[in-house]
Amino acid sequence: MSVTIRQVKNKRTADGGSTSRAGTVYDVFIRYKTADGYKTYGKRGFLTKSEALDHEAEMRTKLINPGFEPIKAADAKQTVKEYLENWVEVHGKANLRPSTFSGYKCHIKNHIVPYIGNVPLKKVTPAMIDNMLKQLSDKGLSVSTCRYAQRILGVAFEAARKYHYIESNPARDILTKFGKDAKTPDPYTIEQMQHLMALGAGNEWEMIFVLSGLYGLRRNEVLGLRWNNVDLQNRQFSIVEQLPFKVPPKTNIIEEMAPTKSQGRTLPITEITLPYFQKQLLLQQKQKELAGLSGQPYYDNRLVVAKADGAPLRAERVTNNFAQFLRHNDMPHIRFHDLRHSAATNMHELTGDFYTVGEILGHTLKGIGMSLGISTNMADVTARYVDVRLDRKRTVLEAYHNAMFPNEALRLAQKSLSSQERDTR
Repeated sequence: MSVTIRQVKNKRTADGGSTSRAGTVYDVFIRYKTADGYKTYGKRGFLTKSEALDHEAEMRTKLINPGFEPIKAADAKQTVKEYLENWVEVHGKANLRPSTFSGYKCHIKNHIVPYIGNVPLKKVTPAMIDNMLKQLSDKGLSVSTCRYAQRILGVAFEAARKYHYIESNPARDILTKFGKDAKTPDPYTIEQMQHLMALGAGNEWEMIFVLSGLYGLRRNEVLGLRWNNVDLQNRQFSIVEQLPFKVPPKTNIIEEMAPTKSQGRTLPITEITLPYFQKQLLLQQKQKELAGLSGQPYYDNRLVVAKADGAPLRAERVTNNFAQFLRHNDMPHIRFHDLRHSAATNMHELTGDFYTVGEILGHTLKGIGMSLGISTNMADVTARYVDVRLDRKRTVLEAYHNAMFPNEALRLAQKSLSSQERDTR
């Protein structure tokens, strides 16, 4: 840990004087990476844990980002707009993923600055924030959007408090209560997933639904999966990269993929999903052949899911088109990411093996437990599944895929049995 506790025989006061009494102090030790390798920083003797944590947070940002300088409050006239715009650049680039950073900037510009942007930073009150949230709600924005705006202010104003720009964090004292309208949509049941797969059969959604709804891949993992990482002979594929967060419009060639959130994982291709991979590969080979015959360009990014000319699909377009697809087919509203939740929930309900489900999805043990609302003895589970091998993932995935396609599973089982009988003759 970066902050450690230490017992001393003579604890000092805040001004450095002696108390002549034993007590507890807190030390800060940070190991950080530089161009010359790893280095360490330490400072000892903080009187409270809060002081140590504040110092640790500030120094970690400084050490990792040598050009970092704390935001300067020029005077009492600094506005919320000026503070937030500076804060999000400094804080965002140092600590947030690109997607989160983009979301913060968008919400600050559209949902915060128009309402309290001209207010001096030191004069913001909880009542002003409550009024802002009411106006956002009256405008017809969702509860989740209002909650996100409040969350950004809470984080930003907490940084201002720690830098002593303001005495207290007004976003922590608001009276607005967020109801259950922001509840994440319920994941699709197996029956609903079967209907969704039927609607996607034979069109551009088919392979997307296989990867997101049957395997639980994240959106950019689906769009960034390349045939280089698919091994049809050994019936497995690896998630080691994903589509970059920002792909400019009309991009035809992806020069470099982005790393995945998890450390990469290998997943089995089941008997149920193998035909989908084979069909997709044949389709793309045909598209490439026809493009050559017609003299049209084909952008061979080796993407499993791509446009007809091989160019990458834009993530935002997939999300928007998915929402329209559900509306046009009278399907219950879910977000694209909820296909991942549906896969996780259905696999867990069928097998009860939430640890292996977490390994399939690339979640931490704690993360998948929280996602599924499970409380268990993590140490026991870890001891049981120190290494989740491919055959265990195959067992969990087959239970889900066979439940999704029971007729096909029965046909494959009968075929396997007939083959075994022939072998024994």
